[in-house]
Amino acid sequence: MKMLQLIRSLVVLACLLHIPLGYSQQVLRVTTIPEEAATEQMRKFGPLSNYLEKNLGMKVEFTPVNDYPAAVEAMVNKQVDLVWFGGFTYVQANIRSGGKVVPFAQREEDTKFRSVFITQKNSGITKLTDLKGKQVSFGSQSSTSGHLMPRTFLLEAGINPETDFKRVAYSGAHDATIASVVSGRVDAAALDITVWNKFVNEGKVDTSKVDVFYTTPPYFNYNWSVHADMPAAQREKIAKALFALDMNTTEGKEILTLNRATKYIPTKADNYKNLELAGRSAGLIK
Repeated sequence: MKMLQLIRSLVVLACLLHIPLGYSQQVLRVTTIPEEAATEQMRKFGPLSNYLEKNLGMKVEFTPVNDYPAAVEAMVNKQVDLVWFGGFTYVQANIRSGGKVVPFAQREEDTKFRSVFITQKNSGITKLTDLKGKQVSFGSQSSTSGHLMPRTFLLEAGINPETDFKRVAYSGAHDATIASVVSGRVDAAALDITVWNKFVNEGKVDTSKVDVFYTTPPYFNYNWSVHADMPAAQREKIAKALFALDMNTTEGKEILTLNRATKYIPTKADNYKNLELAGRSAGLIK
């Protein structure tokens, strides 16, 4: 009887203090950096959400955010449990949280990622130095492939966007970046190579009018991250589910293709050290 009363007292105390008795999370809250429109994000994540629910035995809720900083803040403030970050947004989140963000999975493609610079075919732009005096767009200011690394390679080529370009624009997302070049609002732009290839493969851009004139060297990029406060067993369960996705199964092929992946592999914080160095060198991390 005394034991029953003790248990009841502990339950009441836990409720009052909002402290769970053990880790019994019922909902996995997920978001991603908004590389594309919210409707496209939802379409891409739908099958993966269903797959994770089935494999984790819990409800998965996906909530799109308006911009890259919002994804960072959502993780730092533990408003979400799992985030698809670009390499640079992971770095920003990890700094903001005091080293409390843990990257654990990435696509195989993210170990050798690249950005592309595009322009209209009749622009006369064929190399990076031709961008001097032009209007150039990046994606989000927090984007790895749409800003940090393109800026880094421009600086290495002796080109300072703030002093050498006629105007610097930020589109906010890769699809908007492409649209800005197609419409002629800017002379050239930099973006994620996988988004560019997707648009080309789906016939959403006419490469006889707009095409790539420069492709960057490779670098580490995207990852799935969780907060360090998530129990290791839960993180490992999510990782196991992601690593089990296989292009040879119908479900796996659909999910991986939607997410522009061939498979997911383990990753670690050290893989993004060079991005932090690049961010500091470019003045994007103070």
